[in-house]
Amino acid sequence: MTTFLTLISALLWWVLYSSIGALFIAIIAWSVLRWIERCPVVFNRTYLACLVWSLISLLIVAGVAMQEGHTKPPYAPLLSSPLLRYGLAADMVVGVVVLWRLIPRVDAHRIRPSSACLAVAVVMALGFGIATSLAA
Repeated sequence: MTTFLTLISALLWWVLYSSIGALFIAIIAWSVLRWIERCPVVFNRTYLACLVWSLISLLIVAGVAMQEGHTKPPYAPLLSSPLLRYGLAADMVVGVVVLWRLIPRVDAHRIRPSSACLAVAVVMALGFGIATSLAA
C-alpha cells in the first residue's frame, strides 16, 4: 500500500510541476507564435501542447539523470553529458511535433512547422540559459 501511495504522490507532483512549467513555456511560445504567424493563435491549445511537451521533457531529462547517476546537485556534470545532449535534441523534435500538431490559429489552420521550430528554439534557448546560470 505504501508503494502505491508513493507512486500516486510522485505522479501528482510530476503533473503539478509540469503544469507550472508549462504555463511559463506557453506564454513564451504563444508570444513567438503570434509574432511569427502574424495571426492570433489559441492560447489554451498552446498551453495544452506545452503541457504535453513538458511532461515528456521531464521524463526524458529524469531518465537521463538516473542513467548518468546525477540525481542530486551539483548538476554541472549532467549538463555536459553527451547523453543529455541527445536527449535534448530528441526533446526538441518532440516539442516541434507536439506544437505543430496541437496548436491551431484562429482561422482554423495549423501553425507552420517552421513556426513550431522557432518557438521550440526560443523556449530551449531561454531554458538552457537559465539552467546553466543556475548550475554555475
